[in-house]
Amino acid sequence: MPTNKFVISKPKSSITKLPEQGRKKLDFIDDFKEYYVHLLGRDENCRSPYYAGEALSLAIRDRLMELWKVTHQTYKNNDCRRGYYLSMEFLMGRTLSNAMLNLGVTDTVTQAMYDLGIVIEELISSEQDAGLGNGGLGRLAACFIDSCATLQLPVIGYGLRYEYGMFTQTIVNGEQVEKPDHWLRHGNVWEIERLEYSHCIKFGGRTEVQTDENGKQRHCWIATSNVLAVPFDTPIPGYQNGTVNSLRLWKAVATEEFNLDEFNAGDYAEAVAAKISAENITMVLYPNDANENGKELRLRQQYFLASASLQDVIARWTSMHGNNFDRFTEKSCFQLNDTHPSIAIAELMRLLMDNHGLSWDEAWAITKNTMAYTNHTLLPEALEKWPVSLMQLLLPRLVDIIFEINARFMAEVSMRWPADNDRLRRMSIIEEGAEQQARMAHLAIVGSFSVNGVARLHSRLLQQGLFSDFYALWPHKFNNKTNGVTPRRWLAACNPELASLITETIGDSWITDLSQLKKLEPYADDAQFRQRWRAIKQAAKQRLIDYKKSTHNTELHMSVEALFDVQVKRIHEYKRQLLNVLHVIHLYNCLKKGDTDGRAPRCVLIGGKAAPGYRMAKKTIKLINNVSQVINSDPDVGDKLTLLFLPDYRVSAMEKICPGADLSAQISTAGKEASGTGNMKLMMNGAITIGTLDGANIEIREEVGDENFFLFGLTEEEIEARRDHYDPIAVIDQDEDLQQVMQLLESGHFNQFEPGIFDELINSIKNPHDPWMTIADFRSFVDAQKRVEDAYQDKDHWAKMSILNCANSGKFSTDRTISEYNREIWKLKPQPVKD
Repeated sequence: MPTNKFVISKPKSSITKLPEQGRKKLDFIDDFKEYYVHLLGRDENCRSPYYAGEALSLAIRDRLMELWKVTHQTYKNNDCRRGYYLSMEFLMGRTLSNAMLNLGVTDTVTQAMYDLGIVIEELISSEQDAGLGNGGLGRLAACFIDSCATLQLPVIGYGLRYEYGMFTQTIVNGEQVEKPDHWLRHGNVWEIERLEYSHCIKFGGRTEVQTDENGKQRHCWIATSNVLAVPFDTPIPGYQNGTVNSLRLWKAVATEEFNLDEFNAGDYAEAVAAKISAENITMVLYPNDANENGKELRLRQQYFLASASLQDVIARWTSMHGNNFDRFTEKSCFQLNDTHPSIAIAELMRLLMDNHGLSWDEAWAITKNTMAYTNHTLLPEALEKWPVSLMQLLLPRLVDIIFEINARFMAEVSMRWPADNDRLRRMSIIEEGAEQQARMAHLAIVGSFSVNGVARLHSRLLQQGLFSDFYALWPHKFNNKTNGVTPRRWLAACNPELASLITETIGDSWITDLSQLKKLEPYADDAQFRQRWRAIKQAAKQRLIDYKKSTHNTELHMSVEALFDVQVKRIHEYKRQLLNVLHVIHLYNCLKKGDTDGRAPRCVLIGGKAAPGYRMAKKTIKLINNVSQVINSDPDVGDKLTLLFLPDYRVSAMEKICPGADLSAQISTAGKEASGTGNMKLMMNGAITIGTLDGANIEIREEVGDENFFLFGLTEEEIEARRDHYDPIAVIDQDEDLQQVMQLLESGHFNQFEPGIFDELINSIKNPHDPWMTIADFRSFVDAQKRVEDAYQDKDHWAKMSILNCANSGKFSTDRTISEYNREIWKLKPQPVKD
């Protein structure tokens, strides 16, 4: 902050005014001072931007609060059909800038802070990322609830309020080191605790059948260990439409926080044991489930989310309709975001039967007509399976219900395919073997009325491969909903200079109707427009350089004229960061040999986190950093090639990267990426994709045209056909460039003081059973990258390609995705809110 020497004087008005009374510049100044001085106890001598950011956030939240209450009341008064979005992840990032944008007060607030001597960017940067997600799944959920509010759909998001989010990644000696991400260290100004809506969650115990006074038998789950689910609500504003929806996150709290008898007896640890055990459930996002304790905790998390959310929905229902569930199906729809919350199907059955007295048939009719399932992965190992013995220990009543669902389902399959035991075995929810496993994806399909993939290829592969038996039984359940991203955060907020140019050129309706960007196409032929476009891109690249310098204390000798080649995503073998490194080593080898003709200066930026227990992914990060150290310190290379690893990749980092990227590397093995959303964010900001025919890349290429997309690699069909006779050694022997790359790796050129450290990585890509076929796509990738270099030499034509990528990104808005979910699955009616 420059001076922070604003004048402290008595506010001119109360801080409790309604939003329509408080959106002028002086109102924001008045409220900011009130919070800064009287609530936070700071004055002009405070040098930290954090407290100023907190005061401003409180002032903005005031404007949301009344709208939030009006929205809730509107839904209640209209008794409308509602949607409930259950997700283990909500990767929200920072809230302040997005809230200001959606309220329509960004310019006013920026000027108010300027008048106080405060740079608003510093306040925005002082906010902690809400890192409640691992990557694309959680970020997609965050984009979805933004679009639901913008489309004025009555949808509430349900998730977990993890005390520690996705870990903070640091790099020590080139290796990933995980540190706790205590994002709630200073609290969360945006959330409201709702103790009055807490619910009791059961674990353990046993079930027994009891007979009530009317002679009706009922299953009872008794002798349980209970945990309290306490909700914290965050407002989700739509774009300048008066709607403010809710994200409800559950915190686990002990029903008895402190045992005084144990404490008085001197057993201090045991006195708080229940509190610690309960709070562990929402302590950490995705505990390492490589051990039994980790598996148990993860199952507890999933059930905790499902039970708390369903109890909440049912409590709201009974408060309005009593114990009459005749219209529950008509008024309710649940969307399960991937397989993690699929235990909700059995839990809804339990609540309806055991707590509210419905028969099996009545409960099942409600369940199978209100639950919808989104699958996000083609990797069988990523689908949830739980040992039945573990489930029996933690959730005995749920096991009873799952076995009954499976028995009835097996009868249905047998009726369709008599005596087909192989099919019965494949489709059963219960997988037999040395240890019985509950296949949660199968439960999700059986108990849902809709099953969707998240890109056209992904959905087709689900139907033809992973879930082909279920598709044969219920083809009407399956559909596709290609993912998207919200243009509010990923263009309007993160790239205001480009957004301003677009609005000046075609108007501002694109912010809520991204198909309007198509109007930019004619301007791609306008030389003056291309010049302005390129100037904005160059400025964004300079900000990215400055961000890297300031955030990671890295001195870069890079020009904005260089090609910024970006691959930022979770580190995983199928995403093939290793292929990217092989290409960088190839470029390095060319430069060392003096082959510099036609080679544009290039900065390759790779970012992402590896799961703590994922050894190969962590080895890949180490390799990237070792190669980076060699290349960036080689005087023969100079500024012709730079390789950078961006530590601690997160939402706020992507907001800096998107505007500055020239090339978007989407290079996963064909048939392995469900969709991808980073590709959409980068495209929307004018980056050009180099990619395989995988996930949403296929649809991006269709939208933008072959000439504005750099395609490479084997197709999914070619990969499958080649698996039985894949010979990477032969591929290496036939490619001189690849031979030289492998020689540099195998000679230890990049690990001279750490012999053998990369042998496992090297052996994996030379293995004929390598499922990712990295070597197979090397030549095609190198050739495509050469086409990139040739195209980049003509900066004016590159600007045209960049404009056309942005202009054709309209399909990839979550507004379109959510409209399709709603039209074909949820069938909710928009609920306009009167401001």
